Amino acid sequence: MDKELILKNHFHFIGVGGIGMSAIAMGLMKKGYSVSGSDLVQNNETKKLEKLGAIIFNSQIGENIKFITSKFNNKLINFVVSTAIKPENEELIYCRKKNLPVKHRSEILALLMHSYTSLAVAGSHGKTSTSTFLSTLLELCTHNSSSITGGIIPIYNSNCHLEDTKFLVAEVDESDGTINRYKSDIGIINNIDFDHCDHFSDLEEVISSFKDFATNSKKLLINFDCKNTRNNFYSKNNWSNTSARNVAYSIIPDEINARHTIGKYYENGHFICSLEIPIPGLHNLSNITAAIAASRMIGLDFLEIKKNIKYLKLPKKRFEYRGQIYERHLYDDYAHHPNEIKETIKLGRLFIKQKRENASQKSRLIAIFQPHRYSRVKQFTKEFAEELSKADVVYVTNIYGAGEVNEDKINSKIITDLIYKQNKNVCYINDYHEITNNFLELTQKGDFILNMGAGDCHNFWSILNAKKQLKY
Repeated sequence: MDKELILKNHFHFIGVGGIGMSAIAMGLMKKGYSVSGSDLVQNNETKKLEKLGAIIFNSQIGENIKFITSKFNNKLINFVVSTAIKPENEELIYCRKKNLPVKHRSEILALLMHSYTSLAVAGSHGKTSTSTFLSTLLELCTHNSSSITGGIIPIYNSNCHLEDTKFLVAEVDESDGTINRYKSDIGIINNIDFDHCDHFSDLEEVISSFKDFATNSKKLLINFDCKNTRNNFYSKNNWSNTSARNVAYSIIPDEINARHTIGKYYENGHFICSLEIPIPGLHNLSNITAAIAASRMIGLDFLEIKKNIKYLKLPKKRFEYRGQIYERHLYDDYAHHPNEIKETIKLGRLFIKQKRENASQKSRLIAIFQPHRYSRVKQFTKEFAEELSKADVVYVTNIYGAGEVNEDKINSKIITDLIYKQNKNVCYINDYHEITNNFLELTQKGDFILNMGAGDCHNFWSILNAKKQLKY
């Protein structure tokens, strides 16, 4: 980027602690821009930004904007928001009142992507995992790749690795309709599902938003196993895990267990070789196939890809093993849509099955679920109940509103009441502190605990450990 342009611009992020916002802020700092931001919650991402030299406010008041405009009065200040920032936010109100330039985060990410050969990962499910797998392969195979994602990538231990490289892997979000702003060299669509009911009214609207993304991609890579991508998008670049016929890239699984996945890899119907992949789960195999396919599309040598597959790891909060406490095993997963819960529970069953083969102790699958957004609970109550009831024991906590107003007075009990009709071992528990206080009564030795959700539920492990020394 132009050095003069960098010196003349400053970026202030309203809500900088979000996983997507912090990644873009960090990327700008690595490019040399001065950055500031505000967030009511201080987390690892805000601490990293402060260490890099960003000015971080732990309040969101008009005085923050006044300070920034005074301090950087020799620069063009760009104020950046995400869709999560509400009109009543005091910083945003101040910006509007003073006619200061406010940009959406998608505009800034699109600007960063423009400088690279960009591979944009989109889809209703698995974006972060696919971005992680693709980023890992490109880093190890080319040493010439950057990444901006909505999760922590193990190889970088960060959600942003932005250098002066040829390639950039970018996770792009469809949740608010801004996906049409991204132009990419390769656009990847993992799958399409109805979600984000606060923005879209039906599946057709979701599909329509992806059509704009497809148009803006020089090359399109689609999942042929998903009927919504297969029926609405045509591309000779596609992948499958069910058939090697009529698809460009495929891995047909021979064995999936808790340790690995073994499958036969094909290109254009021709068998290439067998692969051993260190990640379990059919949904993860789909994401890995997409990453391999995209790598091949930019010309990477297959033998290099095969050599580096063994280093693939899931991103944080994606079936992440947090540890053992009181002889119970706890996993965190970001699942917050019924179809994601379905796959996470299936993977949990796979782990339990293998554990039973090696031990006499019986393990129960405990699902702890924090619903995310009132609109999503309202839309998918039946689907949530159907998938969660497949666990042995279910605990549903309060809904994480994510800034939504609970106009319909919805609570989690509507899910637990439906689960009870299929599985009597279900209970509504207000929050994670209550679960912690009754942990030994709610669980038993050998339990396999899946803690699922997209809110603050992933603090559970820390809460548990903080009280570990207490006598129950």
